[in-house]
Amino acid sequence: MTKTDTAETIHGGVQAWIHAGVGVWIFRVLLLAGAAFMVYSWFSPWWSADVAVIRGPDDLVLHPWGIETVAQVRASSDPELYSMPGFFAPFVWTYFAVAMLALAASLFVSKEISLGRIKLPVAAVLIAFVGLSYLVAVGLAYGIGEMRSEAVDTNFIGKSEFRDPMTNRKIKMVSDLRDGYWYALYTGVALFVLALLRGLFARKPKAK
Repeated sequence: MTKTDTAETIHGGVQAWIHAGVGVWIFRVLLLAGAAFMVYSWFSPWWSADVAVIRGPDDLVLHPWGIETVAQVRASSDPELYSMPGFFAPFVWTYFAVAMLALAASLFVSKEISLGRIKLPVAAVLIAFVGLSYLVAVGLAYGIGEMRSEAVDTNFIGKSEFRDPMTNRKIKMVSDLRDGYWYALYTGVALFVLALLRGLFARKPKAK
């Protein structure tokens, strides 16, 4: 091998490592953006309801960890109709912490796990887990909201009428999904897609 061939080989190897490094950093930036969007969607309202006789547009507000209500709603209704079991809030906050740790770990983990002949990067598995589990959370939130609404004979989405137990009169209510719900949905999809595309950004340079 001549000096020219050796120089070209070294130059090509250096370029390959540079390109691989750039791809990894681009992926990390995208992943950090996805994590930031997940945090934003987590703290944004997912659903809200406006009761006609109460001032203000957001009398009931759904977050991933439960429903917040104004004082008038708490004073005139049974909390069992809208509250979740005591273990629910600690459980979802634990999930959120684990999801954030998984995304953080995926930035640095380079190991692979073997499923027969298939080798999967641990980082991609972690990201896919967070994305899919967040989509499950979004689906469960909608499903639980529908069941709770049916139990009190109201609509989870749209216009409803319910009877006030204290005055025995019908009260109108309008409810709808908020931007936070759609942000959470898009975040789950984006993270799952990032997990599938990770190999395109984190390719190992081929030895020449």
